Amino acid sequence: MAVVSGGGATRTGWPAPPYGLAMPASDLDPRTPVLVGVGQCAERIDEPGYEGLSAVGLAGRAAAYALADAGATVDLAAQIDTIAGVRQFETSTPIAEAPLGRADNFPRAVAARIGADPAYAVLEVVGGQAPQRLVTEMAAAIATGERDVVLVAGSEAISTTRHFTDHEAAPDFTEVVGGQLEDRGTGLRGLVTWHTAVHGLTDAPIQYALFENARRARVGQSLEEYAAGMGELFAPFSEVAAVNPLAAAPTARTAEELATPSQRNRPIVDPYPRFLIARDQVNQGAAALLMSVGAARRLGVPEERWVFLHGHADLRAPDLLDREDLSTYPTATLAVREALEVAGAELDDVTFFDLYSCFPVAVSTVLEGLGLEPDDPRGFTLTGGLPFFGGAGNNYSMHAIAEAVQRCRTDPDELGLVTANGGMQAKYSVGVYSARPVPWRTDRSSELQAEIASWPAPAFTEHPEGWATIETYAVRHGRSGRRSAVVIGRLDDTGERFLAMALEDDGDTFDLLASAEPVGQRVYARSLKHGNRVSTTRGAMDAVHPEGATEADRAATALQAAEFETVL
Repeated sequence: MAVVSGGGATRTGWPAPPYGLAMPASDLDPRTPVLVGVGQCAERIDEPGYEGLSAVGLAGRAAAYALADAGATVDLAAQIDTIAGVRQFETSTPIAEAPLGRADNFPRAVAARIGADPAYAVLEVVGGQAPQRLVTEMAAAIATGERDVVLVAGSEAISTTRHFTDHEAAPDFTEVVGGQLEDRGTGLRGLVTWHTAVHGLTDAPIQYALFENARRARVGQSLEEYAAGMGELFAPFSEVAAVNPLAAAPTARTAEELATPSQRNRPIVDPYPRFLIARDQVNQGAAALLMSVGAARRLGVPEERWVFLHGHADLRAPDLLDREDLSTYPTATLAVREALEVAGAELDDVTFFDLYSCFPVAVSTVLEGLGLEPDDPRGFTLTGGLPFFGGAGNNYSMHAIAEAVQRCRTDPDELGLVTANGGMQAKYSVGVYSARPVPWRTDRSSELQAEIASWPAPAFTEHPEGWATIETYAVRHGRSGRRSAVVIGRLDDTGERFLAMALEDDGDTFDLLASAEPVGQRVYARSLKHGNRVSTTRGAMDAVHPEGATEADRAATALQAAEFETVL
């Protein structure tokens, strides 16, 4: 077991004073929120001391470390009035399974591990934004006096679950806890639709590959040049993971090793081999303890443990097919700039970053939007990133926050920026951290969200017919060697965007998608009974599917879509 322990709500004026003009802690409003404790834990099935902890066990262990990390003079567990949990993958969709069983009330099961019995428990919606989103939300609730002492925790035991599935000695992780719980649901509505699901957009790699290939085409790089750039971006991440005792894959790898397909680094979805995507087979837990300054003083938490949330923002991007440019991530840029604005800081004031790194494009689009270079000497990860440290489901960024808190304590003058990304580059939460005391300040996320809602969206059709131009694409590689492909295109006649898959066993189309530059090439699109398809020629389409979808087919599809929305 590897272990690392780890103001008032009114705005004080706009814009914020420049970063560095901190106030004495004694002058703070007693309701000012402050992070006082963080904890992390991890275990690997191939290491001595492996315990096979459940998700609740990992989160409970991390929570205990967070309480100890605060250094208080009293039992903090009894003081917790609120516990907020991050969802595991096994509760992240309506049809998700838990082969070894799960707790009926994850937050309260974690609370029981540390002897806490909070009045209020919440389980957040799906997404990697959840840890930072919860920290910001709970800090705001502390600032208004609604909450006083809050624990935020999450974990994943995916590696252990896979290890014991179908094993005779498999543990039973079922826990019946009961009690109050605000379960906010999965939050998948709008992020997953029947239309995207039936066209193969069922996992993260293939959807991020759409963004990646759109970006590669925009920057005008060859497949080889772009692959090398992804490797160069992530090689420093692997070096950080190599010295992190919590990392799931603590091995430093060269840029060439990361970008070159091999037996171990098999192609997953073009342009991603395995080493360049988030590693979800992990056993990791992390937690953070927040409270008001008044509570920290009352409970004897030393001021040297305090870290403040200087800036924050939480924004949601338009739905995938409503984004004008699939090669950029302007929502993330807007969120980072807003968080810095709240903190009264500039990018140059930031001394360390942890940018959410599930795939290279999730980092490179943010760097582009902010005008940062990939080789910035400050680096862009505190943990080693999701492919190397580990992508602990929705909870990765709790580990980044824990690392940020420790960094801030080591040097109170440092300013750190943590970003958390959810869905398919859909939800972005940002936190700016420092040990310098500052009053709580609200952000303008709601105003900015209204601005995002006004962004233009391309016309879209669910039922394309005719010649079209490829806007972006993704080719999935199965272990057996079988391929499938997704294409987003624009109809030549109307300019409407559409989503389609390549015809099965259509060698010419797969050859086109493996060519030097598929984006901008012409294909023929047709709406069929079971979804849209594209081919390089109309003749090939006519030979297999001479007729398109009928009105009855479209009515049946609409009914299925409505039922799907009901399930979500």
